[in-house]
Amino acid sequence: MKPVLFAAAVALSFAGLQGCAVTSGQSSVGQYVDDATITTRVKARMAEDPTVAAMRINVETLKGTVQLAGFATSQAEKDRAGSIAAGVPDVKSVRNNIVISQPQK
Repeated sequence: MKPVLFAAAVALSFAGLQGCAVTSGQSSVGQYVDDATITTRVKARMAEDPTVAAMRINVETLKGTVQLAGFATSQAEKDRAGSIAAGVPDVKSVRNNIVISQPQK
């Protein structure tokens, strides 16, 4: 009876590992954590910067590449957001897909 319980426990352990799967394209859980840390740092620095409306900008990171999307009210704001992202440690590149759009009145 004990071998059956042991086999069941092992099977459940391996089934639980599937919940640790990382996002498509990432090589490991460590890489996922690193990317999440980069994303958090970029968002925090944008929130601290008075020239960037951080709430209108989405930040995603994959393998050290930061992608910015959303809206800025000027080219200067878009450029500043890209500059902030590029200045975060471990960022390998930045894809600045922010669209310049004047706020609706």
